[in-house]
Amino acid sequence: MRLAKVVGNVVSTIKDDGYKGYKLMLVEYFDPVTRQPQGPRMIAFDCADSGVGDIVLVNTDGGAGNMFFSDDYGIFDLTICGVVDNYTAYGKNTVIHGAVDPE
Repeated sequence: MRLAKVVGNVVSTIKDDGYKGYKLMLVEYFDPVTRQPQGPRMIAFDCADSGVGDIVLVNTDGGAGNMFFSDDYGIFDLTICGVVDNYTAYGKNTVIHGAVDPE
């Protein structure tokens, strides 16, 4: 699993029948300390009802996507499985907008 920021929506008017109804989002991984982007932007299936600007937890195991969506036949390389309120990296706690600081 990795932290990523949702940077856009993906709209597909034509897709495989097996993926109809699934929400797709554009995400980019980032450095947890500097919050600078790392690597290319990618498309992820969303089962956490995330939105643009959210910091999310992206699962990179395809089998987890099958479990989250209760779909034994889909191929899910990246799945957004949670919206992050705060995280700690290298001893620094980062609170995401609107979240309550746990300390």
